[in-house]
Amino acid sequence: KLAAVLVLLYEEAGKLRVLLTTRSKHLRSHPGQTALPGGKVDECDRSLVHAALREAHEEVALPFDASHTLCVLPPFLSASQLLVTPVVALLDDPGILDQLRPSAEEVDHIFNHPLEALLDPSLVADENNLVAKGSEHWPYDADYHTINDVALPAFDNLVYRNLRFRSSASPVKGLTAEILILVAEVAYGTGPKYDRYSPGQADSAANLIRRRIQQNESLNGDARTKAPS
Repeated sequence: KLAAVLVLLYEEAGKLRVLLTTRSKHLRSHPGQTALPGGKVDECDRSLVHAALREAHEEVALPFDASHTLCVLPPFLSASQLLVTPVVALLDDPGILDQLRPSAEEVDHIFNHPLEALLDPSLVADENNLVAKGSEHWPYDADYHTINDVALPAFDNLVYRNLRFRSSASPVKGLTAEILILVAEVAYGTGPKYDRYSPGQADSAANLIRRRIQQNESLNGDARTKAPS
């Protein structure tokens, strides 16, 4: 299944920041976690870009014409086996941020994060509203980010490097962190100041996505073959 997320960038005090949300704790999937606005592609969506903008409008009341699209990145694979395509856009007027409102059913909180801090986590030291260490949203000893490697059954037991970044709200982690790291690498033309992947993860992840696409095409082909005439 396909999904699209909106990586909405804007400039503040000469620095790029990205719009994020904390998902409602009442949602069945990933409750209380940091997310980019987005979701599954519906039949009504004209494109992946339209799906990302529609979801952003539904989740945080972002006007459809508030930004312009910069690029569409290759898809990422989520643990729930969604192929998630990031749509990167630039907000034309940051003043629109004051008009955003969280959807009562889907979003608990709207916040933002410095994009470059996904490459150098220590840059959040300049932020004046980080969650406290030892609190619900940052119960770790590390000051700004944590790393641990774990084998994920959903990814055919690929050893995945789980990265968490301290923020002003829920931690930036998982697929959201992966997407933002790539966007930051493209934007700043450099890599992160930490070991991004577990050994062999980068090549294995790309192969896994190709395998899932092939499996999906095979299943769709079988379904068409078996469909009644």
